[in-house]
Amino acid sequence: MKTVFSLMVFLLLPLLSCDAQGRKIDPSQLPEGAHTFLKEHFPNKTIVRATKDWEHGEKGFEVWLNDGTEVEFWKDGSYREVDGHGKPIPTAYILPSITEYVKAKYPNEKITHIDWGHKDLDVDLTNKIDLEFDKNGNILKD
Repeated sequence: MKTVFSLMVFLLLPLLSCDAQGRKIDPSQLPEGAHTFLKEHFPNKTIVRATKDWEHGEKGFEVWLNDGTEVEFWKDGSYREVDGHGKPIPTAYILPSITEYVKAKYPNEKITHIDWGHKDLDVDLTNKIDLEFDKNGNILKD
């Protein structure tokens, strides 16, 4: 029985790791909403890699831009996460209550990461502070 289980794990492990990283796709295969978002908020950036993957049990897309920014989209093309990897990101698409809170409470800091979870919204700042908001933009954790 242990041998059968070990064999199954051995055979399934490569499939699971491929799915976790996503399948590389041509950027033209991204949903229209993703193209619109990128053109509007990252007009001078180019896509260096795009994948179709599963995260949090949902099908979506992940895009890496030439400045190192990583953008994840839900399957409908709406953004799920924008990660500047420590660098400031554009904020025009972020709820005004969130950007106003950051400007008022942390006037010298910029948003570097935003992540829509299933229950809340995670926002990271240049000073490494991690804020949490509800879906309406009300602060939950400062």
